[in-house]
Amino acid sequence: MTADTTTLDQDIKELIISSLALEDITPDDIDAEAPLFVKGLGLDSIDALELGLALQKRYGVSVSSDSEETRRHFGSVKALAAFVTAQRTR
Repeated sequence: MTADTTTLDQDIKELIISSLALEDITPDDIDAEAPLFVKGLGLDSIDALELGLALQKRYGVSVSSDSEETRRHFGSVKALAAFVTAQRTR
């Protein structure tokens, strides 16, 4: 894991907390490899929409709604970081 990846993971964790107004959770509480939806953080489809918008604003990435690929990208903080990195290098 590189320093850039660690920084991006941390930034995405902070974005999740701020965009979804998750009180009583710190970035350290979020396991970068744990699921974000159902298990893990227990986010739902409304949270996914809000997080998608926050990612678009912060990183300029395009998130297509409700595709299987999008579900994979939103699987964990690590998956989101890989998605953002891939989108940035295009």
